[in-house]
Amino acid sequence: MQTSKDPRSTGSLLSDVLNSIGNLLRQEVDLARAEVDENLKRAARALALIVVGLVLLFIALTVLVTTAVSALVLAGVAEILATLIIGVITLVAAVIFAVIGVKRLKLASLAPSRAARNIKRDAAMMKEAYNDR
Repeated sequence: MQTSKDPRSTGSLLSDVLNSIGNLLRQEVDLARAEVDENLKRAARALALIVVGLVLLFIALTVLVTTAVSALVLAGVAEILATLIIGVITLVAAVIFAVIGVKRLKLASLAPSRAARNIKRDAAMMKEAYNDR
């Protein structure tokens, strides 16, 4: 049985392994940071769209509410009752839009899921390699 000898010392081999692990961990941290940055940018764009939508919604609702109240008053409904009816309808619509916006902006989407999977895979690979020796 012939065995090949590595001319490097055990200390040198251990140093190489530790350097490789350190490089791997640095790469995984960089990947996680990049993924979080990408997710934060996506969330910022979503928030900007929500804000623009809310501003436009406010303007449109102001016009529509005034028109609806006027229409009810012209139809013979008392002004106070017309205002109350339209106010409740507007409030329900606002709550629905807010709930939809909050559901679309999930904090879980900001987590670095690819990096977490890679770290788990790398840890399993290192554990397997260690157990094989």
